Amino acid sequence: MLRVLAVDDEEPALAELLYLLRADPRVRAAEGATDANEALRRIGRALDAGGDDANAIDVLFLDIQMAGLTGLDVARLLAGFARPPMIVFVTAHEDFAVQAFDLKAVDYVLKPVRRERLAEAVRRVAEQAAVARPAVDLSADRIPVELGGVTRLVAVADIAYAEAQGDYARLHTADASHLVRVPLTTLEERWQPYGFVRIHRSHLVALHRIDELRLDGGGMSVRIGDAELAVSRRHASRVRELLMRRAGG
Repeated sequence: MLRVLAVDDEEPALAELLYLLRADPRVRAAEGATDANEALRRIGRALDAGGDDANAIDVLFLDIQMAGLTGLDVARLLAGFARPPMIVFVTAHEDFAVQAFDLKAVDYVLKPVRRERLAEAVRRVAEQAAVARPAVDLSADRIPVELGGVTRLVAVADIAYAEAQGDYARLHTADASHLVRVPLTTLEERWQPYGFVRIHRSHLVALHRIDELRLDGGGMSVRIGDAELAVSRRHASRVRELLMRRAGG
């Protein structure tokens, strides 16, 4: 699922491009910028936050002929970053294709943009993103996460609970959280041997990290550090049984 920033100083063209991008199921989010400076500010914030941040940018769909900095200028500036977003140029001019591909553009789409042609560009980006971000190895006792453009290995034993966020999961440790591209159902299946248990459709918790089990007005919750997480009725008896068994052991 791609996070896209589209950049065009002609607002009607930008609106049409965003409409087409948001209709593509491979695009998780698509936002727009109407000039290169605004785009660079957003990209800088995203790179500072790291690849697991909610506002991260995977790819730019970038016009070339813009007032001030051109799309080619933006691409040259980004080439100096360690992990810049991918670039697809979207332009009415054929003349810049050689320069665009010299700057490592993934694709070069001519205006007026056709839905089928844009879908092909998104496919190419998605394929390149899949190669750049290999599948997470959930069989290991450490999981790779991105932080500030650097990949770190977080020990599964340090994870207190995981929270569902669409097709992603946010992993919570004692002092940080990390977004990984893995559904919570997959983590539930793979991390059962590490003592993780589903307590709600939105939460998977490490049993040994639960500090308290609370009953209030017929509802149940668990406390893990400063977090209080609801336990759904579907999972309540299982959670209580496992905690009692653990206490007894």
